[in-house]
Amino acid sequence: QVQLVESGGGLVQPGGSLRLSCAASGFHLNYYAIGWFRQAPGKEREGVSCISASDGLTYYADSVKGRFTISRDNAKNTVYLQMNSLKPEDTAVYYCAAGYWLSLGGNEYDYWGQGTQVTVSS
Repeated sequence: QVQLVESGGGLVQPGGSLRLSCAASGFHLNYYAIGWFRQAPGKEREGVSCISASDGLTYYADSVKGRFTISRDNAKNTVYLQMNSLKPEDTAVYYCAAGYWLSLGGNEYDYWGQGTQVTVSS
């Protein structure tokens, strides 16, 4: 069964850090581009970051550039999103997705996780 499972979300104070994990089962992540997306209540889904399957090419939304870092560990079949200097506006449900095309658009991805909640609040 193909499955993506996100973990690592939680409540953090502004300026704090979290590391999200996206673990795959039933398939090998190293053949796929991986994207992280988020959706806050009442807002559209937003592409946060993505990483290519082969050469490690990465993209970031302007809103997170310089604060978030995406990485992958193919041996662990896991992709990470390190989030530093978190702001209240980063509060959202964060999803990872796998697909054959590298994009922050979202529609190109075939497999999606269930999401993990990130709340940034004092």
